[in-house]
Order: sequence, then structure tokens, then C-alpha cells
Amino acid sequence: MSRFSRITVMGMGYIGLPTSAVFADNGVDVLGIDINPAAVESINRGQPHIVEPELDVLLRKVVQGAKLRASLVPEPADAFILAVPTPFKDGHVPDTSHIEAAGRAIAPHLAKNNLVILESTSPIGTTERLSRWLGEVRGDLSFPHQSGELSDIRIAHCPERVLPGQILREVVENDRIIGGLTRKCAQAAAALYRVFVKGQIHLTNARTAEMAKLTENAFRDVNIAFANELSVICDRARINVWELIRLSNMHPRVNILRPGPGVGGHCIAVDPWFIVAADPERSRLIRTAREINNDKPHFVVEKVKAHAAKLKQPVIACLGLSYKADVDDLRESPAVEIVEQLARDAVGELLVVEPHVNSLPKHLTELGLKLWDFDQATERANILLLLVDHASFLTVDHDVVKDKIVVDTRGAW
Repeated sequence: MSRFSRITVMGMGYIGLPTSAVFADNGVDVLGIDINPAAVESINRGQPHIVEPELDVLLRKVVQGAKLRASLVPEPADAFILAVPTPFKDGHVPDTSHIEAAGRAIAPHLAKNNLVILESTSPIGTTERLSRWLGEVRGDLSFPHQSGELSDIRIAHCPERVLPGQILREVVENDRIIGGLTRKCAQAAAALYRVFVKGQIHLTNARTAEMAKLTENAFRDVNIAFANELSVICDRARINVWELIRLSNMHPRVNILRPGPGVGGHCIAVDPWFIVAADPERSRLIRTAREINNDKPHFVVEKVKAHAAKLKQPVIACLGLSYKADVDDLRESPAVEIVEQLARDAVGELLVVEPHVNSLPKHLTELGLKLWDFDQATERANILLLLVDHASFLTVDHDVVKDKIVVDTRGAW
């Protein structure tokens, strides 16, 4: 039996809520904390406020079984998990204010032998700073930065490594990296995650764990940038980039990723900047990859403008807004950026289609945009701009498409 019978999870977003539900399903009493009252109320009704396959069924089960409840304020627990956002500020400077705020919020509730886990993707050294922030509030307790292995409170970093759309499976099956501020901190965190993790648990120090998550996403970003750069070159050279990549990948040691309209989401579009911020002079390749991927939406906009200029009344069906297929997550989405820019530049009438959301972001509605049905939009438009390869888009009637201008940023059609 685990010594962690009760945990408090700070942040009920795409990571915090599924993690809480899985812990609860494995017998742990979980209190989920969020600053959004609507999210708290929804969770307590057993209804997730985010879209993730099978999460609704699991959440209903653990809420009805009184193993998970949500609140606006934390309470005492055996362990505390921080799963709050880590965006960046102007100039791509990491913003750890949410982590600091969450740490200071749980500090009054800490007791000797408690464990604090930072799951949020973090700049190097953030776990150490968390220890100091907690120590500033609780001078009656000792923390790893003060007392090392003899500290009253254990602190570790355990970055999430899940794929949206498969979170409930991957959070259980994937290997986990745990970086402790001390050896005992790492061991305590490993004991907590062994409650449900079936993958291997790899122990290291906190800084290495922080850098591991950043490295994983920077690696993918660099590879996507290569594909996106190829797509721009091939467009000018009148080469089908999708065919080029398919043939190139037949080489046994080549695996080029697929280009797209840019890179979005809360990880790949953000995390590499944390490495750049830590060492700007030596992270030249990582910075360049970010710049290439950030520039891809502008290339798409210009391509659509060129086609629209040939038409008397361009009507553009903008297909997809999320940052990847079959999810409702619009964070850092290049598709949103593209649609917004087309609207601001008054390129034509825009028919926005996104089947995974019920309403458009406020800044898009303020530009006069609204959601359209896929079939109605594709029938009415004379330009089809495929931004996201949702499964429901892939069955398009090609008799409808054949007489229209198609800008396929995903190579799906």
C-alpha cells in the first residue's frame, strides 16, 4: 500500500485533470485545484471541461466514487503535484509565475515528510527555485536547497510525456523521468508514480529531468523545421514535397517528418525557447528551427493571397483551427494565426470549420468570423485551405473539390 493516500494537484488542464483521474482510479483520494470556477464546477459534476478520449467516462466514475473532487483552494495532502502552465513572455522569456503562485499557494498546507512534484515543463533550475519559494513561506520546515537529504520536504521534477488524444493510455504506459533535488527526493517521487505507471521509471537529478523534456521537444521542432523548409523550397521549384519525402524516407537511415502550416501546441512551439533563453549564444540551431517554424504561417498566408488575387470574389473555407488533428486544443495553433491574418488582411470571405470546438476564440469573432459546417463551407467556397488533417475532413467528396483551388498544408488530399 502506498504511503500517498491523498494528493493535491494544482492545475486541472490537459495534464492535471487526466493525471488526477488516473490517480483516483488507482485508489488515491485526489483534490484538484484550478483558478477557473467553471472548470471546478464542471469537474465536480463529473464532466471534463477539456476534450480527451475516454476522460469523460473515467472522470464520472472517480467523481461518483468520491475519489476525486475539485476546489479553488488547496488543502493538506501527502503529496502535491504542480501541473500549471509555463508560457513565455515577450522576447520568448520563460514565464514561471504560475509555478511560483502554485508553490506559494500550497506552502501553508505543507507538513513534514510531504512530497512536492513539479510536472510543468520548466526552464532549467525551476525545481531549485521552487524549493526556495516554498522555503520563503515556511521557515519552520527545511527544504532540499537548505538541508539536502535531511530536508523535511521532498521535491522533484517529473515532466509529462503524453500525446493529446492518447493521454489516458500514455500517462500509464510511457516511461517516466524523475529528477530529484536529492536522491531521497527522486525515490519518494518514484514511489508516488508507481501507483499507476506501468512504464519504466528513470531516476536522475532535477536539472537533467528539466532539460530532458525540453530536449525531446526541441529535437522534434528541429526535424519539423527541416521538413517545413523543404516544403517552401519545393513549392518554388514546383516539386511535390510529399512525394519527395516519401521517396527520401525509403532510405533505411532517413526519417523526415511531415511539413505543415507551422508548429503549435503547448510543448513544441514553446519549450525550445526555454533552451534558447538559457544559453542564447550556443543554441543557434534550436533558435533557427523555431524561426523557420514560426515563419511558415506567413508563407501559407501569402500563398492563399496569391490564389485569391486571381478570383473576383474569393470565398475561402478554412478547414481546421486546432494545432493537430482530432483535438480541440487551439494553443499556439498556426491555423488560428493564419485565419486571423487572412481576416485582418481582408483576403476574401472566410468560412471557418472546426468540428472539435463549439465556438471561436473571441479575437476571431471580433473580426466577424463564425463557425461553419464542413459540407456547407466546402460547397460554397472556391478556395479550400486545409489547415488540419482531421479525420472527418479526409472523406471529402472529390467531385466537390475538383473545380476548386486547393491549398493543402498537410498533404492529406
